Amino acid sequence: MTTLLINIKELIQVRETSIKKVSGAEMNVLPTIKNAFLLLENDTILDFGLMKNLSVSADKTIDCTGKMILPTWCDSHTHIVYAGNREQEFVDRINGLSYEEIANNGGGILNSAKKLQETSEEDLYKQSSVRLEEVMQLGTGAVEIKSGYGLTVDAELKMLRVIKKLRENYNLPIKATFLGAHAFPAEYKNNKEGYINLIINEMLPKIAEENLAEFIDAFCETGYFSVEDTDRILEAGKKYGLTPKVHVNQFTTIGGVQVSVKHDALSVDHLEVMNADDIKTLKGTNTMPVALPSCSYFLSIPYTPARDILNADLPLALATDFNPGSTPSGNMNFVVATACIKMKMTPEEAINAATINGAYAMNLSDEVGSITKGKKANFIITKEILSYGAIPYNFGSVLIDSVFINGKAI
Repeated sequence: MTTLLINIKELIQVRETSIKKVSGAEMNVLPTIKNAFLLLENDTILDFGLMKNLSVSADKTIDCTGKMILPTWCDSHTHIVYAGNREQEFVDRINGLSYEEIANNGGGILNSAKKLQETSEEDLYKQSSVRLEEVMQLGTGAVEIKSGYGLTVDAELKMLRVIKKLRENYNLPIKATFLGAHAFPAEYKNNKEGYINLIINEMLPKIAEENLAEFIDAFCETGYFSVEDTDRILEAGKKYGLTPKVHVNQFTTIGGVQVSVKHDALSVDHLEVMNADDIKTLKGTNTMPVALPSCSYFLSIPYTPARDILNADLPLALATDFNPGSTPSGNMNFVVATACIKMKMTPEEAINAATINGAYAMNLSDEVGSITKGKKANFIITKEILSYGAIPYNFGSVLIDSVFINGKAI
């Protein structure tokens, strides 16, 4: 079946040839076509161009007068599979407790792990599918989901099986990341070596046996997993074919960027605290820096220094960090707006970061992230807006008219 969208006010993120990512000054260039058409064949982009050059018809025609089209958001860092919520911790922080104090009192990741361990796989799937459907309605058309709230062999496998079931039942690209190294369980507080051995010797072999993940992650941070711990875990994951994507530099800079680059990580995520050595380390690598601005917003911590990263001619991606403790939102529209408002990114840079560069951070550059012939027909149709600058400007408004995944409106 062919579908033709006509009279598109502006077709955004148009790439004649497929590219992997954009970096530095290139990120401020967002190719578009005004007064355009877009032709789909089933689930694939077949053609596009100026309306004046349109010479074909289709089985179905959609008039987009006054509306714009851009690729769906590519959210490369989420924790969508979790149980319950941590609303009480939100109130505790308002009353003056820090993230670290809450964690030391048995809250934080360990709180989520306890709830998840007590939740059935079926119930966990139901909770997670609601969140996934919500972010799809908000324009996300490709997503990475991590484990990490299990922290036992059975619970980590349960999370990854839920991610696998989501991938089977929803038709957008979903990537799975094993994050057993998210925190040390209470019973291993004085035996950290024992928990790392559990990850390497018991969790990883079973995950590989069931083919439950593509990526491996670790929370490389003061008070969590050290650089040495992270080095061991990433090395072990690579032996099972898992590509590193690593939490680094959220609160402190301890060498997480360096150990991630050593293992040719696909991405390093958070980066709220960066120094000159971290930026220098990333130059000339294949590793994508990923910023999570809604996490900074929610926790009132510094924002990733986007201008320093871009001025160093590096790329940058944006993602939500959707999770129950530090970012209970999967709204990529808010992420794009916050990047512009708080990180001083231009709308062009932010849209590039949330589409083509987000796709790169999931190894999905050839499938999604731009309007390119042969890519999946995953795109957003906006409401009638003056310019794409309205997306970050009207940060509290829903400017999405409809979302198409695999050529079909959801």
